[in-house]
Amino acid sequence: MIHTKGMELYIMDGRSKGEKSVKEEAGAVNLTSGSIGKNIWYMSWPMLLVMFCNFLVGLTDVYVAGFLGPEIQAIVGFVGELYFFIIIVANAISIGTVALISRAVGAGKFEDALSATRQSLSLGLLCALLLTGAALVFKDLIMSFAGFTGVTHEFAGNYFIIFVFALAPNYIVILANAIFRAGGEVRLTLITMFIVSLINVALDFLLVFGLFSLKGIGYRGIALATALSMSAGMVICFVLFKRSRWKDVFSGMWHLSSDLVRRIVRVSWPAALIQISWNAGNIVLYTILSRLQEGSITGMAALTNGLRIEAIIYMPVFALHAAASVLTGQNLGAGSPERAEKIGWKISLAGVAFVSLMALPIFIWAGTLSAPVAKDHNVLVETVRYLRITMLSEPFMAMSVILAGCLMGAGDTKGTMLVIVSALWIIRLPLAYILAVVAGYGVLGVWLSMIISMFFQGIAMTARFRSGRWKEVKPWN
Repeated sequence: MIHTKGMELYIMDGRSKGEKSVKEEAGAVNLTSGSIGKNIWYMSWPMLLVMFCNFLVGLTDVYVAGFLGPEIQAIVGFVGELYFFIIIVANAISIGTVALISRAVGAGKFEDALSATRQSLSLGLLCALLLTGAALVFKDLIMSFAGFTGVTHEFAGNYFIIFVFALAPNYIVILANAIFRAGGEVRLTLITMFIVSLINVALDFLLVFGLFSLKGIGYRGIALATALSMSAGMVICFVLFKRSRWKDVFSGMWHLSSDLVRRIVRVSWPAALIQISWNAGNIVLYTILSRLQEGSITGMAALTNGLRIEAIIYMPVFALHAAASVLTGQNLGAGSPERAEKIGWKISLAGVAFVSLMALPIFIWAGTLSAPVAKDHNVLVETVRYLRITMLSEPFMAMSVILAGCLMGAGDTKGTMLVIVSALWIIRLPLAYILAVVAGYGVLGVWLSMIISMFFQGIAMTARFRSGRWKEVKPWN
């Protein structure tokens, strides 16, 4: 039996011996005083483990797909991007949810946090049901963007349909975990995602290859493993709600409030546009690769593999991103904007240093890291080249992602949107087409466009944070 009620964590502050800087009692967490470094660590280490769980699931998907051929790996990558495109609304609502709830918790207004929780879950479920229907109706149109032909096109459609039925449970898991994080109860997120990942990885092998008298179902098993594990995750989240300080969320009114929904949407829509742009951009990259006369499938499979391996670096970065978002929101809610700014600079610079150290061994041993997921020789060679090129831009990626977390936690999603969308659609995608198709550099041209755009994105995000405009954003008004 797992629960957090009654636990207390005391972290000492050098200014006052024995002073509580982070206190957890009956689920309540105060992240607005005491040691900044210790507060960052308190929020970051569980999220790092969560990111590792997500990485392990993604890597397992690609690893298992590798035994089924490069075509299946390409399908897993492309349909995965499509699916992430569909869950954009949940991710966007979760960003608005974190901004509102973390401010309310930091200001000591827990009833406001409960109200935002109800609205977030209700809005998310409604959107999930609508999108599930739309995805099923327009499946063939959506699949046409891939450029797959023959049997590969049929396989991609079957794979996509299974993913679509996991949409509603996935939305609930995403939003519930955002609520836990916003309240500082990041260990509840860790509990949920550890169990979900364990189920997903086990089912990947069991459903694809079978066991004893149980016959495997091939590539469909990868998608079904995700659907079943997310359904289990939804049940776990409801159990954790009932056993934590969020239990009163079930006793209040669940009708949609136009005022609260408006506030959530106002913060969320730029975040949705960011993710729509980013996922659409990745789909465009896959499309550019699929249209190349030589090495198209190899390039698509290499991009799929490379993104999964690159997630080794994304893990600490997105853990710090999530921590920065909550810490910024709670400190602004407590009326401490200068402390929030110090947190931003400290956490982002720590992330840049750590990522730089991680990028070097990945650059050196790219072949060794790629071999388990790239069974085809040509795919292996291209995956290695992708990794060695993209490692050069990782410090700029870290700075951009972590400072974006600070801005989003403050509710400045519009500023974040401006930076990311501009770097992607003005620099990366036009440059990818020019270098890969017009100039004839092929797959290499796509890789080069990715690191050049990330350089500009990192610089622009730093400038936005340094301007301080995010301190004036009022998501509850």
